[in-house]
Amino acid sequence: MTLLAIALLAAAPAAAPAPVAPPPPPVVQLPPQLTDPATGDRLADTMEALSHAILDLPVGEIQAAVEGRPPTPADRHRTVRQLDPKLDRNLERRIAEARPRIQASMRAMATALPQVMQSLHQAREAIERAAANMPDPNYPKR
Repeated sequence: MTLLAIALLAAAPAAAPAPVAPPPPPVVQLPPQLTDPATGDRLADTMEALSHAILDLPVGEIQAAVEGRPPTPADRHRTVRQLDPKLDRNLERRIAEARPRIQASMRAMATALPQVMQSLHQAREAIERAAANMPDPNYPKR
């Protein structure tokens, strides 16, 4: 009887290891700056400061050179802001209008980024599976 049990065990197929479940997709942890409305305000403030710096650039000497004349003392102090008095007001208005759009864009990005990251993770896994099934180029040809 023991001989029969040994023969049956030897004839039975080996138990296949249980398939390993793929690891769960990584959880995307967004930096708090991407979801903080204050970040949008800081971006708008930075745009405003940069705009003011550009408006204060001296351009009178360049204007005199383009016109083919030597710069006057007034030219040396002329800035972009002085070329068009409406420019400063228009710029301030546009920056004020941009603030809500900046914050809305940040919210949309914060909402979409986890889904994008999950899709990229799935695409990477699909590529890895496809690459694992490719024939070995070093395998001898018949």
